[in-house]
Amino acid sequence: MVEIDLEAENKAIAQEYKELLRISYQTLSDEDKKLIRKAFDVAVDAHKEQRRKSGEAYIFHPIAVAKIVAAEIGLGATSIAAALMHDVVEDTDITVEDIERMFNPKIAKIVEGLTKIAKVKTDQDISLQAENFRKMLLTLNEDVRVILIKIADRLHNMQTMESMVDYKQAKIASETLYIYAPLAHRLGLYNIKTQLEDLGLKYTEPDIYNEIVSKIKETKQEQDAYIKSISDVLTRSLDDEGIEFIIKGRPKSIYSIRRKMRAQKVTFDEVYDKFALRIIYKATQHDEKFLAWKIYSIVTDHYRPSPSRLRDWISSPKSTGYEALHTTVMGPKGRWVEIQIRSERMDEIAEKGYAAHYKYKNSDDTEEHTLEIWLNQLKEALENQTSNAVDFVEDFKLNLYSKEIYIFTPKGDIKSLPKGATSLDFAFSIHSEIGVHTRGTRVNGKLVPLNHILNSGDQVEVITSPNQKPTAQWLDYVTTSRAKNKIKNVLNEDIKKIGEDGKEILARKLRHLKINLSENVINELVVYFKLQTSLDLFYRVGIGTIDNQQLKDFAAQKNNTLVNFFKKTIKRSPNPQPEIIQRNEISKKYDMLVFGKEQEKLDYKLASCCNPIPGDDVFGFITINEGIKVHRKDCPNAISLQSNYAYRIIQAKWIDSSQEDFKAIIEITGMDTLGLTNELTKVISNEMHVNIQNISLSGEAGIFKGRITVIVPNNTVLKKLIDNIKKVDGVDKVNRVYQN
Repeated sequence: MVEIDLEAENKAIAQEYKELLRISYQTLSDEDKKLIRKAFDVAVDAHKEQRRKSGEAYIFHPIAVAKIVAAEIGLGATSIAAALMHDVVEDTDITVEDIERMFNPKIAKIVEGLTKIAKVKTDQDISLQAENFRKMLLTLNEDVRVILIKIADRLHNMQTMESMVDYKQAKIASETLYIYAPLAHRLGLYNIKTQLEDLGLKYTEPDIYNEIVSKIKETKQEQDAYIKSISDVLTRSLDDEGIEFIIKGRPKSIYSIRRKMRAQKVTFDEVYDKFALRIIYKATQHDEKFLAWKIYSIVTDHYRPSPSRLRDWISSPKSTGYEALHTTVMGPKGRWVEIQIRSERMDEIAEKGYAAHYKYKNSDDTEEHTLEIWLNQLKEALENQTSNAVDFVEDFKLNLYSKEIYIFTPKGDIKSLPKGATSLDFAFSIHSEIGVHTRGTRVNGKLVPLNHILNSGDQVEVITSPNQKPTAQWLDYVTTSRAKNKIKNVLNEDIKKIGEDGKEILARKLRHLKINLSENVINELVVYFKLQTSLDLFYRVGIGTIDNQQLKDFAAQKNNTLVNFFKKTIKRSPNPQPEIIQRNEISKKYDMLVFGKEQEKLDYKLASCCNPIPGDDVFGFITINEGIKVHRKDCPNAISLQSNYAYRIIQAKWIDSSQEDFKAIIEITGMDTLGLTNELTKVISNEMHVNIQNISLSGEAGIFKGRITVIVPNNTVLKKLIDNIKKVDGVDKVNRVYQN
């Protein structure tokens, strides 16, 4: 057992506390410092017996969370005190009432919100997990500081996960990428979002993460020199204009490089804008916009901009409050470089989000801040309790990360919507009642269908009618969760009304058939008609899709005692087990997957969404109806499955790969040359002895694209095959792809 030097540990704790006060973004008064000291003393005493998995004193964790809250999120004394005590109620005998008595109701409320979130169990049913995400999001509505402290807590946990077992790391990292990083993004905490994404990648795809990190290190010296050459040119011109500024060069985040590699199917070396320059200038709020465009003009005097890559978030800030001018220019050696132009105020808002916005907010500012508008919309969505929790979290997540488009109202006001939003989404974004009564929409003066997809800059007019009501088809016309939830609510109200009538009709019809409508009979009818709920049953009777003859058939079956007897017999007999093929491992070797810590050989199916083959990093997922499905760890569905269904994930690995055959799909692009198909089939079939199941090549204007489905024994053979195809004259890119 390691002996702990308590004196050294206490010194380190005191040092951390001093550092916390020193790095605070907001100026702390003497009263603030007293409050923080009191919270620190309570936390130290409450956690004195606790240690983290790494062995260090537990108190280091709340101090670290408070430091993130103070320095990176920029919150004040109340939040710092709450962060120091965020685990006190959950882990010790201290209650929320004790905190309220010792401090104040505000701190007690924040700690209570954090305690509710902490009670989320990690191994549980998906609907409960999703319901807990929904409850966590509800705390946004009570006090946004609860969620900000929770994000800080999650960041520190991600920074200190080394001592955890692999499957827990993957589960927590998946959950982080699934909900916490998008939340940080939506709350304008870009710095924290980047850290959460990079750490999430580190534990979900460690090999890819390490490969990108080592490549960044290899090229760092060359990139630093390249950034310096551009900085020197721009510095001279900006100095000549008397502009006060600093230039920062920064590499793109590891996660964003990985995302580009995957989306564009390119290697690390082929990602063209791996770094960006940020010009941060001093300005009064009056001169900010003028200076931003002046700096843009100076940059484009030296370097040619890409016309399609100019982003003006100064004239139209993002709904997160983010303001900046982004342009991508052609730098020396024919390389694209992204340049971000921000004032000091814009930079603070980009880094601190919520806290910096309120620091700069004018007291006479009557315009509601976009973050507050978003929180109000969120409140509306959260209050819709009829929404399925899993669907809600999926919809919510989509709305967190979606790119924005800017739409004009007929009066010239501007509204931001997620990219892909329709004209009906726009109607609901103005007001739910307008959405519900939408009869038609005009875009740029022209009548368009309700599912017309909008583009930035469109001007939209909504035509309403008091008699108009949503139909089930409308759910296919909208993409935003706000619109979907409202439509579902209205439809559900109609269904309930029809259901109430249907119940009375059903009772009357069954009486004629000598059956009383009881709870048991309702359950039997729901099963008989293969429905989900009693409301589905009553609704179908109400609209007439369940008719008299069908009810007579049900009554006849119910009264048939012989049928009843057989039903009971079948129920008593165990479910037939799927036939498990006995594999003769002496005469023939098979590719074999083993599952769990015991390395059991279980029956499984390969997931069609990612087509794993031997040698791939994989995991098992226990489905409801189809047994174990095996997915690649980089499967498009992996993050969602590991976050939402952690209790159904089992570790899996290949232990032998020799005889059995597996399907893999290769995508090839290049320059069309004579005899290309012949050359490809020669490399695949003759040289590699790999069977081609399907080949599809198409050429246009000298470029060819193709997909080849091959049958391979394992990952090693596939990688060698891809390397050999790359050597064929004219071939530009070769990638293994997921099945469509």
